[in-house]
Amino acid sequence: MTLMAGAATRDITPAMPVFLAGYPHAARVSTGAHDPLLASAIHLSDGRTPLLLIGLDILYISQQSTAICREAINKSIGIPAGNILISATHTHSGPVTADQLAWRNDPAVPAPDPGYMEHLHNGIIGAGIAAHTAAQPAEIAITSASAEGIGRNRLDPKGPFDPEVGLLAVRSKSDSRLYALDIIYGMHPTVIHEDTKLASSDFPHYTRQHIIEKHPGITPVYHNGPCGNLSPRYDVKGQTFTEAERLGRKLGKLIVKSLKALKDSDFSSNIPLVVKSRKIKLTPNKFPPVPEAEARLRAARDRFEQLKRERAPRGAFRTAECVVFGAENALALTQAQAAGELARRQAEYAKAEVQVLRIGDAFLAGLPGEIFVEYALEIKQRAPKRAFVIGLANGELQGYIVTPAAARAGGYEAAWAMFAPESGRRMVKAALNLIDKMKEE
Repeated sequence: MTLMAGAATRDITPAMPVFLAGYPHAARVSTGAHDPLLASAIHLSDGRTPLLLIGLDILYISQQSTAICREAINKSIGIPAGNILISATHTHSGPVTADQLAWRNDPAVPAPDPGYMEHLHNGIIGAGIAAHTAAQPAEIAITSASAEGIGRNRLDPKGPFDPEVGLLAVRSKSDSRLYALDIIYGMHPTVIHEDTKLASSDFPHYTRQHIIEKHPGITPVYHNGPCGNLSPRYDVKGQTFTEAERLGRKLGKLIVKSLKALKDSDFSSNIPLVVKSRKIKLTPNKFPPVPEAEARLRAARDRFEQLKRERAPRGAFRTAECVVFGAENALALTQAQAAGELARRQAEYAKAEVQVLRIGDAFLAGLPGEIFVEYALEIKQRAPKRAFVIGLANGELQGYIVTPAAARAGGYEAAWAMFAPESGRRMVKAALNLIDKMKEE
């Protein structure tokens, strides 16, 4: 068995001013780019099974965009569509790329720009094809790093989060040079806020930059793990690029340290590849009547104004502000429910793809949407071997998949979740079933 691997990037930075998605009511039309937005890809093949891992510096990748790009790559180089994983890093300083029903009442948010969407699709397709073309005999080592101080649970600073950074290091079989690295780390890239009108991948830009400086010629592919309730909110000192660099390079240093600890014996070209996926049915949420949603919004605004008067700490203040945003989104969905539009959108998203890739002795589970970290932790704890979980993979779900506890507590994420927590349980069950079927292959 000869493992073949290639890597490539394509620039998906908007060439013209575009709306930057991620913060409500902010008319953020880009004035340029602080750093390039990238589509980055790693191609792997064990001679039987080819696959592609693609990471994008955007807020969301829609199911429609995923299908378009998978089909084009399949037609060009023959990789089965189901063997291609495409995920978003979830930067909140990139172009809007998916229509969100919950944002319908926000006059600042436009529909995705058709010209940019074509540019995005071309970048994804180009990166995937180029990674395939660049394939050479390779060896892989699978390891991880532990990242503390980048962020934590944004609903409860002492609550669940996942510090593990999954790493798939690819080196040339001929000269042992590291030339590709797949990174899986769950954390909202929200250091940069709405006062900046420069497109940016946020702190992951500096993470990749630090790795490239230490390993010239390497192509890092960054995937966000399930981070629905994780962010740097309680760890940042400000919402600046200087702070994004501090956190990004901190993560980069931890990754480089783990790479440095790898020994020759950790690398192997005997890496079997298997890919399986399953569609699971999501459980729709029901929203309260419009008057109740309006009352909840008033209460959220009153609480936010109270904390503003009391000069509350940054983390608590931002959390309360987000509760207002969530109540606004919930009102939009409640109105859509009354008009019958919500049911149509929920039916459109009724089935979601759970994808699992076995790479050697590790499993990569790709879940769509913004998933709470507890679901990722359960997969990792119950998997028979090492597992990493990628969120925002192969589609978005019009909001969050929260836990039952978060649904009972309410708050920003739960307020406008279009699908019930049972949907998250079904994703976990599907991922573990796929892993169980693949573990002996």
